[in-house]
Amino acid sequence: MDRLILLEFADRMTNHKNDKVLVLGGTGKTGRRIAERLNRAARPIRIGTRSAETAFDWTDRGTWEPALRGISAVYLAYAPDAGFPGAADTIGAFAALAVDSGVNRMVLLTGRGEEGAQRSERLVQAAGAEWTVVRSSFFAQNFSEDFFAPAVAHGEVAFPAGNVGEPFIDVEDIADVAFAALTEDGHAGRTYEVTGPRLLTFAAAVAEIAAVIGSDIRYRPITSAEFLSSMVDQGVDAEFATNLTALFDDVLDGRNSYLGDGVELALRRAPHDFSDFARRAAGEGAWNRSTAFALP
Repeated sequence: MDRLILLEFADRMTNHKNDKVLVLGGTGKTGRRIAERLNRAARPIRIGTRSAETAFDWTDRGTWEPALRGISAVYLAYAPDAGFPGAADTIGAFAALAVDSGVNRMVLLTGRGEEGAQRSERLVQAAGAEWTVVRSSFFAQNFSEDFFAPAVAHGEVAFPAGNVGEPFIDVEDIADVAFAALTEDGHAGRTYEVTGPRLLTFAAAVAEIAAVIGSDIRYRPITSAEFLSSMVDQGVDAEFATNLTALFDDVLDGRNSYLGDGVELALRRAPHDFSDFARRAAGEGAWNRSTAFALP
């Protein structure tokens, strides 16, 4: 019996060695954390970026098939956002090619309350592979990794969110959920709405960070027009800035001011609180340096 158990274990390990995972956006906020987890689990991976050894570029479909060779599962994070105009058609075409290439499992990251992202979800669900959707609230790490980090470091976060409540999600929780969906059974056909455990206004979130690092930081609500103008003034492409502003207008209009249970359903534990994130980020020196404007 012991010998049989050892043989079964060896067989499972051999099968895992053949289960290569393609991590799209593998150097981004979620992708790099998922890649780290897969590496620790000794699961073979391929990073899907333009600078990778096997390059992947959403805008160059000629890179898709080489990136998919030998792949059995895909973490699908679309840049800049699965809800952007045209994203669903691109994601749907990629998902169809992935299934034709032998992929049997896809985990798609989307944002809550985005009509375009929901179309992306439907196309992935119809592609023919096992699918899991990780539908996320606003990343807590947007305050510490690019995007808001320079503003926090300089003492003022100006953003068009008013007093809306948002259940900020720790990206570590997203990575744990996605890793489970990529490597375990029982997650196929599930849509996990992942959020933090409580609603916070942006002003309250900034205040928690200020308290942790002992600095005077304020949140200043601005209009969407002011936000758009500010991005363009910083050199951001006008079309992109317009689409991003429209996306924020949608998802921060109050429609997402409720808690999701995706972390609990996927992991059987509570999500991390924003205060946990703030203390951890401060301890890592997130706000001791200035960074350039970047996407959430």
